[in-house]
Amino acid sequence: MKRNYLAFAEDIPAYSGPKAARETYADLKQLSAIPGYIYTRPELQILPGQRRFSKMPWLVPMLELLPPMSIGHLKEWGLSTIFVLAKNYNKLVHVWESVMAMVELWHPQTNSFIFPEFEATILLEELEIMLGLPRYQRGEEFVIPYTMDQINSWSILAYITTKKNDLYSMTSGMHVHLLPIAQWITSQCKRKTTNYTAIAKAAAICICGVILFPEADGAISYGNLSIIDSISEGMKIGQAVLGFLYADLTSAALGGPFYG
Repeated sequence: MKRNYLAFAEDIPAYSGPKAARETYADLKQLSAIPGYIYTRPELQILPGQRRFSKMPWLVPMLELLPPMSIGHLKEWGLSTIFVLAKNYNKLVHVWESVMAMVELWHPQTNSFIFPEFEATILLEELEIMLGLPRYQRGEEFVIPYTMDQINSWSILAYITTKKNDLYSMTSGMHVHLLPIAQWITSQCKRKTTNYTAIAKAAAICICGVILFPEADGAISYGNLSIIDSISEGMKIGQAVLGFLYADLTSAALGGPFYG
């Protein structure tokens, strides 16, 4: 069900500090009176000390070095809001009480928040507005061929670098590591190379990996690398981001980690 963004924004109260967040969390906890659910099972409850946020001291300094042409590419690809969030990453405040309250209301089977008298879910349109992602519009669907080819991370990263030593440092197992990519960007910017598109693609991987598809230790999966790579080709990724958020809420509701 679509909602007008202004009406949607009016429903969001201004953040008034951790004390209010804790009180709101306590109130919401009483709402999820579901037998056997997370707030009644101490072994599944998520405590602030049990979840560490990966520190990214390299992120903001790397973004400060980006040439204007590369930043222009990021804006063309619809990543303006994500870029701003990444540049202010060290200033972002995570209110865990509010996150925990929403996790406790999350129902994994229906991908919805369950309240005593109604259910609600996060809509694609709302997520696209909040993150400033390119909007998905009906009537713009393209014929999508499906293949069973395995994702080759090296073929994607080859647009950035073809040096095997670099590629080995950027990948391991089924994950792509962001720090070596950021180091490559930094070296290119300091050398003032003119490969602006490659720098922009590498920066997109870093900022989307941190903001949209975060995983442990500054890494993303091969699948998410492929999704991020498609941004420069004009693909819309709102549905993938929403799916990642649903999966993380479900993981946290069942006692697992929460990254998104």
